[in-house]
Amino acid sequence: MFDPFLEELIAGIKARGAVPVEVPHGLEHNQSSKRSSTIKSWLWDVPGFRRWRVTRLDAGDSLQVLNSVAYPDYTYDHPLMGVDLLWFGAKQKLVAVLDFQPLVQDKDYLERYFDGLKSLNAQFPDLNGEETMRSFDPNQYFSSWLLFCRGGAEQATSSLPPAFSAFLKSYWDLHDEAVKIPSSINPIEVEQLQKNYDIYSAERDPAHGLFTSHFGSEWSDRFLHEFLFPASQPK
Repeated sequence: MFDPFLEELIAGIKARGAVPVEVPHGLEHNQSSKRSSTIKSWLWDVPGFRRWRVTRLDAGDSLQVLNSVAYPDYTYDHPLMGVDLLWFGAKQKLVAVLDFQPLVQDKDYLERYFDGLKSLNAQFPDLNGEETMRSFDPNQYFSSWLLFCRGGAEQATSSLPPAFSAFLKSYWDLHDEAVKIPSSINPIEVEQLQKNYDIYSAERDPAHGLFTSHFGSEWSDRFLHEFLFPASQPK
């Protein structure tokens, strides 16, 4: 279901001069002993970004997942990029979240960085659902203009592909413009805000239970704290 999206995402990253980074040992790949599910993850060093991670879970007809988060360098205060796509084949159910994840909810910050996402929100009405994500406070690290959908096969095959392509292009455009202007938040504060994002996300990540059901708690706990949100690891 999501392989074309994965290929498009990685092609875009590579076109920007990305260099693969080693994923923590044992977390780059796992095969479920209980279910016919496989998970693979990649980590990239991309110019202008300190960390860009990608994960693909293939559990056949029961579940397909594509997840990615891009963390800009600390010298840039623009939003993170977040992608969460889930397809439950047996139920023909799509859950899609595409967002520029703001470091702060300050009005000037939002006006500075969110014109592109606002346009996409209006362009793709199938993915601007009013339903709030249940696991997260939409006023922290999520924008009001995220592309969000709980839909079915029609949205998965018709609405999502062009929205995904437009979303990636808009985020690259955002980054290219952001690097030309001084950041309003200093790098030390950006570092702390990105760390807070990891801590906040690790505490609420709904995918952790999903990964645990497929790959067990020990591996999934490592995956959560060492790969998905490494700044959440207790010191």
